Amino acid sequence: MSTEQNKAIASRTIEAINAGDMSLFESLLAPDAVEHNAPPGMPPTRETAVQFITMFRAAFPDFHYHIDDVIAEGDRVVQRVTCHGTMKGEFLGMPATGKSATWTEMHIVRVANGKIVEHWAYGDQLGMLQQLGLAPAPGG
Repeated sequence: MSTEQNKAIASRTIEAINAGDMSLFESLLAPDAVEHNAPPGMPPTRETAVQFITMFRAAFPDFHYHIDDVIAEGDRVVQRVTCHGTMKGEFLGMPATGKSATWTEMHIVRVANGKIVEHWAYGDQLGMLQQLGLAPAPGG
């Protein structure tokens, strides 16, 4: 597949998550996809990726990604995104706060045969938790 096709697949995953369309999201992942960003105690599988996004969207029903940058080479696509959501439900043992947060993330996917086969993510989790009132702010 071309770099442009790989970028389109990565963008479609963001669109599916934004829309809460888990069936589209799941269809973009290879059956043996590896989720390198699985939460502790969860296996690095496609099923974990789907379960995690489902849980996250339940806790943040207005969650939205904005794609800021996309860089691709070969079978890899990197996306720098800005995230926004309001925590209206419990997530991974953290109680709902009703507060909104905006943070940044970086996502890297590897695409093969039109499907995502690997995913890595890094985000400003501390900044998100501070905005939600779940972690102390610096100097506070």
